[in-house]
Parts: sequence; structure tokens; C-alpha cells
Amino acid sequence: MTVDVRTVAESEFPDWQRALRTGFLRPPVVSDAEVADRLAHADLGRTLGAFDRDRIVATFRSFRQEVSTVGGGSLTADAITQVTVSPTHRRRGLLSRMMSVDLAAAKERGDAIATLIAAEYPIYGRYGFGPASWAAEWSVDVRRAGLDPRRSGSPEDGGRIDLTDGEEIRKVGPEVHRRLAAVRAGVTDRDVRGWELGTGLGHQSEPWREPYYAMYRAESGEVEGYVSYSADDKWDDAKQPVNTATVRDLIAFTPAAERALWHYLCSIDWIATVRSGYRAPDDPLPLLLPDPRAARTLTYVDMLWVRVLDVVRVLESRTYPVEGSLVLDVRDADGLAGGRFRLDASPAGASCVRTSQSADLAFDVAESATLAFGDESAVRLARLGRVEEATAGAAARADLLFRTPLRPFSPDIF
Repeated sequence: MTVDVRTVAESEFPDWQRALRTGFLRPPVVSDAEVADRLAHADLGRTLGAFDRDRIVATFRSFRQEVSTVGGGSLTADAITQVTVSPTHRRRGLLSRMMSVDLAAAKERGDAIATLIAAEYPIYGRYGFGPASWAAEWSVDVRRAGLDPRRSGSPEDGGRIDLTDGEEIRKVGPEVHRRLAAVRAGVTDRDVRGWELGTGLGHQSEPWREPYYAMYRAESGEVEGYVSYSADDKWDDAKQPVNTATVRDLIAFTPAAERALWHYLCSIDWIATVRSGYRAPDDPLPLLLPDPRAARTLTYVDMLWVRVLDVVRVLESRTYPVEGSLVLDVRDADGLAGGRFRLDASPAGASCVRTSQSADLAFDVAESATLAFGDESAVRLARLGRVEEATAGAAARADLLFRTPLRPFSPDIF
């Protein structure tokens, strides 16, 4: 029987939700309240299903997103999420068909990129996606960290830490998040629903447990960062507390706020371990401790994957640390963004135009995302055979242009 790929009607949305839960190995039961809540925030015109007769056997959804670029710019993205194929219909090309429909629509809309968070690494490279940001997670042994146990966690720079609640975070958090996007590439925007779900409002996929919230205020009174965290309740055989504080969300746009919030977390009575949650790989956390070895790396993993749909807009959306020019041959088997482009870059911005000049570097469209967000070395990619250097020294020149002082950071999973 032919499997039909098409958008989902409102009456079919409950079945789509059940197929989604099946694909993610969750109980295939969905309540009317959950359906109503999710339907209110879903664009059915961008919600695809694969139909085998009257049964939905694959799911796919996208939504509009803004992603920060190097230098404080942004790009409109086609954010892809909730991609599943039922176990009865694997290896039949259903994902390829849904991806083709969605990327064609994104290109037609004028989206500069498509984004996703990959559950499995090998899947999305064949559709032109490349990892644009990575994430790390640490576990800090507070007793080994070397911090003065007498300190209260109060900042020594004139600022202060204030405990607060979810309502206050919904007020001050969006501005802190926007300020982070101005200094870090790879930050995806967080809409009102995102703030609500992150602070306990709306339908929750898991039972909600209210976290603790703390804000860092600079001496001026401006909120420059916040953290939400939970704590367990564990005691050892000697009746000593060995609790773990787990960071759910920590957003800070100044070094002072980062330093103060990490020191605060490591100073809480009864806390023996702090789990950082996903952080940028160059987060200062380990080096903020007198003994950096107290921060043990738990995870180092790819995070935001990007598929370039418009090379010119992507390369012109960012700034560059030095002046320079390169001719780039971008290869795209799907015909969405390929071509040869001349990039003239500077700290003030860039010009990127199609050209017939000989290429300095040639690479697949997946590498263009990795390079554009500044998180990879063209020299290393050349050594891996993923970049072809047609002009001697071009990869080193590309490193001078594309690399950034701060690695991209994508704090939100969608």
C-alpha cells in the first residue's frame, strides 16, 4: 500500500500525538487536555504525518525560530522537531520524504536556515545538516573544589544574589536571554510558551516539581543572570548530607553574573555535588574553582544542527574578526543552497555574492553551517577530508575569518 505524506487535519491531531509518543517509546496514550494544549500551539500547516491507510506511522513538525549569529545578528530558521517513524515503517524513506517537503517549503518562505536537535548523530548529515554548536555537562564535587566554606555565596563585586520565583523569572528572563544572544552565536529564541513551560505553567510532559530560582543583580540593580535548580535529599551512613543540586536553566550575559551564580550554587549548605546541566563547552565553570579537577566532565555532545538554505544571508549575517576574502564552493546535492560565492569580510560586516572565480575552498553544505557559526577549524576539516583546499593556505585564512572567541551555545532543546 502507498504511504501518503501530507499535513495533518485538526481531527487527526490526537492520532498524530499517539504516533509521536509511540515513536519516542512513551506510553501511546494522550489525554484530551494534552491534545487541546498542544493543538493550541501547533501550526497544522507545518505539521506533517505519514499515513498508511488511516494510521499515522510517522510524524514531523516545524515552527518559526530566530537564531543568533556571531556579532549579535540573527537568522530566521525553520526549526524542525517531533520527528518519528513508527517501528513498523522504518527504512522506507518516510523521513526523507517529510524532510524534502519541509525544506522546500522553508526555502520558498525565505528561511535562511533549518535547525534541529538530533537524537542520533548519523541521521541528518545526509540532508545537509551539520553540528553548529556543542554542549558539555560537569559534575562538581563541592568539597573538593577548594572554595572557602565560610563564604555565604554573596558576590564580592558589589552585586547580589536574590532568591525569587517563576513569576519573576518570566518577567526578567526574556531580556537576560536576549542579552545572551547578543554575545553568543547559536542561541535560539524562547517564546512566551517556552518561558511558561520552563516555569511550571501549561501542560507538562513530566510531573512538575517546583525548582528554586535565584537572580544575580549587578551593583546598578540590573539583572544580568539567573538560575533555576532542583535539589535531592540524600544522607550518607554517617548522617552527613550528600545532596545534589541540578541546574535546570542558567542564563547569564556577563562574566560577573556567571561567576556569582556558580559560586552561589557551590556554597549552598548540604549540597555536596552540583550538576551543571548542558553548558557551552568553553563555560568558565571549571576554572572558577580553585581546584578545576573538582569539575568532572559528564557529557560532551553535539547540540544545535543547522542546514543552510541561503549561503549569502548566512555569511552576511555575522561579523568577522579580521578583514579578508575567500571564494567558497558550496556543494549541495539537493540543490537548495549550492554555488560558488565570494566572501569579503571585516569586523564591520561582510559582502557575499555569487561568482565565477576559482574557488579557494570547497565543501559540502553541511560544513558551511559548522564554519559559519564559528565552532570548527577549517584546517581540521581539511585534515579530515571534509574541506578541499584549492588555494594553498586557504584553510588557515578561513580559520582567521570564521573562528570566534566564544563558542556557540544553544541552551534550549526543542
